[in-house]
Amino acid sequence: MKKFLSFTVFVTLLVTALSFNSCQDEFEVIDTGDEPQAIMANSSTAILVQKTATRDGSFDNIVDGASCIDVKFPYTVEANGLELTINSREDLQLIEEIFDEIDDDVDFLEILFPITITSGDFTEITINGIDDLRELAAQCKEGGEDDDIECVDFVYPMTLYTFDINLEQTGSVVVESDKDLRIFFGGLDDKDLVSFDFPITLELYDGTKIEVNGNEELARVIENAKDACDEDDDDDYNDDDFDEERLDAYLMECPWFIKEFDRNDMDQTDQYFDYVLDFMEDGKVIAKTRTGAFLPGTWSTSMDDNGALLSMEFEALVDFNLEWRVYEIEEGKIKIYNGESNRIIMKQICADDETADPNTLRDLLRECEWVIKKVKNQGEEIDRLLGYEFKFMAEGVVTLSNGINTSEGSWEITLNAEGKLVMAITMGDEPGVSFEWPLSDLRNDRLRFEVEEIDYELVLQRVCDDNANDGDVSEIRNIVMGGYGVVASYVEADMDSTVDYNGYSVQFMAEYQISVLEGGEAFGMGLWRVLRNSDQELKVYLNFGDSMPFDELTDDWTFVSITDTRIELKDISGGDGSISTLVFEKQ
Repeated sequence: MKKFLSFTVFVTLLVTALSFNSCQDEFEVIDTGDEPQAIMANSSTAILVQKTATRDGSFDNIVDGASCIDVKFPYTVEANGLELTINSREDLQLIEEIFDEIDDDVDFLEILFPITITSGDFTEITINGIDDLRELAAQCKEGGEDDDIECVDFVYPMTLYTFDINLEQTGSVVVESDKDLRIFFGGLDDKDLVSFDFPITLELYDGTKIEVNGNEELARVIENAKDACDEDDDDDYNDDDFDEERLDAYLMECPWFIKEFDRNDMDQTDQYFDYVLDFMEDGKVIAKTRTGAFLPGTWSTSMDDNGALLSMEFEALVDFNLEWRVYEIEEGKIKIYNGESNRIIMKQICADDETADPNTLRDLLRECEWVIKKVKNQGEEIDRLLGYEFKFMAEGVVTLSNGINTSEGSWEITLNAEGKLVMAITMGDEPGVSFEWPLSDLRNDRLRFEVEEIDYELVLQRVCDDNANDGDVSEIRNIVMGGYGVVASYVEADMDSTVDYNGYSVQFMAEYQISVLEGGEAFGMGLWRVLRNSDQELKVYLNFGDSMPFDELTDDWTFVSITDTRIELKDISGGDGSISTLVFEKQ
């Protein structure tokens, strides 16, 4: 049964309990010589200590709308008509999920009274009605101006002493928590003297620990730290008050997939669904379409009194060209809007996202082909598979091809025992890829699967429509294909091995094939591909199989330059950063 009764007496008592005594302008430090330093219980240093130990009530703002109080568990609410019992902080997420189901509706939360609230000094008071709760919430200062200091914390346990007016010790207490410390100070009179058993340790918001040896140093550390972080004490529940630096870092952390798109009050989700936005440090953003096209643009962020703004500018995607207000940030998701008729919802997918939806990876694999960039079993790289192409199809069918020969197998995306995404491949003709591959990196158009403990690794490069929309790739293929070439230079980590290739030549043919010749007679076959990788580099994959000495050239090379008669490539190999160069000249 809901109760809505006046509770002015309790509100008055709580406001009094939340109020601190007036403090002096300077730090009061009493030097007792050989005795411990003591401070008055109402001194500036003591006030800083109490603020540092004040309870933060901002975690449940979605319920009480106030950062200086929180509602004691358990309690019951109705969120948009659904009754929920809130037993922990984690349960608060259920309310937000209900509110987020529909973005354009009016969300309503009703608390079933009575409830018990906890104030900053850990006082507990029963509230019987919404009016009294609102009156109490109105006493809170929001936007980081409240009494609690959250950017630095005490490391417990600590020992404190009390003294009489003659500086003789009258007692001691060991405190184990902020609550203990606030209760201890709450039992003191203004003129009581108190001292810490120095040294004590404080921990900053970033994990840094600082040892303090006196009252002046204690006050200085707290003063310097109190405004050093964002306390997120706005009267809201969405974490959309990132500062600009944190927002930039979050945008650049992983790629963002478009999940909903409204423009000028029209639903354009079908047009832009699963487009990928890759935000880069230099203010550039690359939009990747479902067909694999790369569309460059620029991006920037800014802040105003209402929060964060994201601006994007594309020549080919004018629908994105607005200054978007960031109205909600949650784990792995950002919602932005411009006015009432423009909205984008983006979902982040990172390598270590253990909660990633298997359907997301499954759909991504089926959209295009995937070329093997690296495959390693028990530390041994299987170079003969470099440049081979996977095609993941419906009904769990997968093919692996070098352009001439094709193997067929099965595939599935699932979760392993640790809850990580796994790509399970069974390819009877090719045991080198038959494995349960745990996803370790999903970035841009590249996938990495890895088991570090046993040194297994598979790296795949996404290729859509054979890069037909990339003019540079097409031009390079046309220059390379059909001509004979000789190795004019091969230098590996400053070792010139060009002489090993005298008398040999190669021919780049259709269907990604290479013919290896000696004295004009073919004696071996290989594989070549020209692609633009996820870092926007033009690469050529060369795989000469067992054709000696060309097997030493099997690698993914980066183009340096190309003309009708000369191809210059380079590769940064190994962990030492050594550079190899390879030059083909046409005959």
